[in-house]
Amino acid sequence: MKSTGMLRKVDDLGRIVLPKELRDNLEINSADSIEIFTDGGRIVLQKYAPGCCFCGNLQVTKMVHEKKVCRSCVELIGGR
Repeated sequence: MKSTGMLRKVDDLGRIVLPKELRDNLEINSADSIEIFTDGGRIVLQKYAPGCCFCGNLQVTKMVHEKKVCRSCVELIGGR
């Protein structure tokens, strides 16, 4: 993981502002969703990319009960 050298304070509501340069570099726009993960003592932010509900593959081929599923997972569970 690469340090950007950028520091931000958390406000009273728990918010932080992502610097414009960082948002531009990562192609994060104002309407984009961000996923939040924890990894040990770290908070990891990632631009949300909706993919297969089982494996995360971004090449979704089917919708099953409003869930996105890729071809590999469809084949794995025996669907056609």
